Amino acid sequence: MSSAAQQGKGPVTKPAMRKPVFVKVDQLKPGTTGHTLVVKVVSSNTVLQKGRAASAHLRQTKIAECLVGDETGAIIFTARNEQVDMMTAGATVIIRNAKIDMFKGSMRLVVDKWGRVEVAEPAAFAVKEDNNLSLVEYELVNVAEE
Repeated sequence: MSSAAQQGKGPVTKPAMRKPVFVKVDQLKPGTTGHTLVVKVVSSNTVLQKGRAASAHLRQTKIAECLVGDETGAIIFTARNEQVDMMTAGATVIIRNAKIDMFKGSMRLVVDKWGRVEVAEPAAFAVKEDNNLSLVEYELVNVAEE
């Protein structure tokens, strides 16, 4: 018996899972989180690959910058470790619970430990590469409170 059932509170109920709301690439804005989208991988190039670390519990680090997109636009997705292997050119992936990180003033789509990348059925859309959101440069503006 679970500890909650022993205390007479009955079975433990899990909170209901929210249905994912799929967004399009052109809806992504700086500083936003919790994005779920279906994208096609245009290209992937490894930017960092470290082999065995000094201590045994640290595994190798692989980071790749992948141009991904849908019919509304494209953005650079920063893939880490096992995510890199899924990001092959032409593959369609579902990116769950992604966030927007800023890198040198431009947006990057990132999935941390709270999100997931999974391979999906091939999508029918063509990626709109001429609307690359990662090429738009943002400037941090501090708004003075009056």
